[in-house]
Amino acid sequence: MAAETPVEYIQHHLTNLTYGKLPAGYERADGSVMQEASWTFATSGQEAVDMGFMAIHVDTMGWSIAVGLFFLGLFRFVATRMTEGTPGGLQNLVEITLEFIQGLVRDTFHGKNPLIAPLALTIFVWIFLMNALKLIPVDYVPYIAHAMGLEYFRIVPTTDPNGTFGISIGVFLLILFYSFKVKGVGGFTKELAFTPFNHWSLVPFNLLLEILALIIKPISLALRLFGNMYAGEVIFVLIALLPLWIQWTLNFPWAVFHLLVITLQAFIFTVLTVVYLSSAHEDH
Repeated sequence: MAAETPVEYIQHHLTNLTYGKLPAGYERADGSVMQEASWTFATSGQEAVDMGFMAIHVDTMGWSIAVGLFFLGLFRFVATRMTEGTPGGLQNLVEITLEFIQGLVRDTFHGKNPLIAPLALTIFVWIFLMNALKLIPVDYVPYIAHAMGLEYFRIVPTTDPNGTFGISIGVFLLILFYSFKVKGVGGFTKELAFTPFNHWSLVPFNLLLEILALIIKPISLALRLFGNMYAGEVIFVLIALLPLWIQWTLNFPWAVFHLLVITLQAFIFTVLTVVYLSSAHEDH
């Protein structure tokens, strides 16, 4: 890997595998010039930036889909082999997770919607599994990817704001959908216009506050998850720069502590999602 200094090493491990379009005449990192505009993989961080908004982080997309399929396959495997007697370890783990999410939704969600519990289960397990990829040593996957000819390759989707914003925007769209469905266009508009101050003269002020609070919800969801996961990844990368004996001393306690972090962040995202959707179902 092209990482000769600590700074280059850190930049390398924090750069996504990006696929995007470069314009004709663009001078690439290796000195070659694009003869015509075409889609290609970025070979440097600057190329990834120059690809613009329409570029795709292939590693984030790939690992998100892979972890999602693993989640579906694992739970289907357990569901088709459930026993009524003493459950095995895997079945017991799945049952505990289901009961935990059921209790969370029962205590937090005050409407009636059969979609909320499966949604909460999906969000919690999916985010937890994506976060858990961080426990894989930071050099393993990049070295394998480099051997396959890929210059950059990050493994944890939740350390990419594109990944966390993708989930939070999906939740935001559900909030809007159920707000309009349960309250109606007029009811939802009235709620925005007359909350928190129920007086016509304060409608502009109410709208400013409520619309701002509505927009902040997906932003806070995404940035909270991204910030905590990204910070943890940076710590792992910095530890990897230390002498080997210090790495072994610091990696294990940090990984153990991170077990709590990855679980807590999945839990917080799930709880806030259920709370926001519960508010969307409240028809005042």
